[in-house]
Amino acid sequence: MTEPTLVPSESDALLTAFRHQLSAEGLSVHTRKAYVSDLALVAQWWAPKSLKSLDAAALTAYFADATVMAKSPRSLARLQSACRRAWQGWLKRGLVSTDITINLESPRLGRPLPKDLSEADVEALLAAPDTSTALGLRDKAMIELLYACGLRVSELVNLPVAALNLSAGYLRVMGKGQKERLVPLGEEAALWLQRYLDQSRPELLAGKVVAAVFVSRRGSAMTRENFWHLIKRYTVLAGITKVVSPHTLRHAFATHLLNHGADLRVIQLLLGHSDLSTTQIYTHVARQRLQTLHAQHHPRG
Repeated sequence: MTEPTLVPSESDALLTAFRHQLSAEGLSVHTRKAYVSDLALVAQWWAPKSLKSLDAAALTAYFADATVMAKSPRSLARLQSACRRAWQGWLKRGLVSTDITINLESPRLGRPLPKDLSEADVEALLAAPDTSTALGLRDKAMIELLYACGLRVSELVNLPVAALNLSAGYLRVMGKGQKERLVPLGEEAALWLQRYLDQSRPELLAGKVVAAVFVSRRGSAMTRENFWHLIKRYTVLAGITKVVSPHTLRHAFATHLLNHGADLRVIQLLLGHSDLSTTQIYTHVARQRLQTLHAQHHPRG
């Protein structure tokens, strides 16, 4: 007697279609797995019925379930994103008749404040590299440039030599969305960058021709990962106990400018933010810093 052929349920078929959809959209493997896993939880909750029969009222009830609501706002937001992508994709393919996610209310995530790095912390980090070596001089120039210009790490490692104008004191930076901006270069950063270009870079290249300003010991362009590990190592050498990433220095650049009286719109231009609301988060950081200083030093703080 032959075993009966197992026919995939409608929910399984929909989940498979969702996997193909996410793959076609070019999402990362990690994101695809997370989305499908989230949607599988919805299918499990609705079983033994098919996801195809789930309606808007039932989906709203699912998100009102205490066990679901116990998730963090970010987990809920990802779960809702998975549902929206799934039903919109299924609707386009004719697998469902309506998009039941239209009226879902997104959880309020808030915006996390950037990690605070004091000016003393930055000075300690800048002093950590051994500038008597080619690699140390390169690292010193990179950290100086990152802090002086508030660059994204991708902008730093992808910066071409052709974008430098040291005599005029600025960089030509290609940011997100291929938007170009001019960023002033401070004297200290310009000094270390020039020393690196004159002394370390030719030694590291050993005759190779590379467009990127910053190169590895093998004479190839630096990567984000390599620089992240360098920052981590120098954080330890500097005796800084906070978690520091390349992006932390970008935050420090903006916060310290604001603390010293810089205009918010100027900071927006320097950071390459398309929307001022993205930059306004630094006003909260600066205000928090002022409140801390007041509490510490004012006699009635």
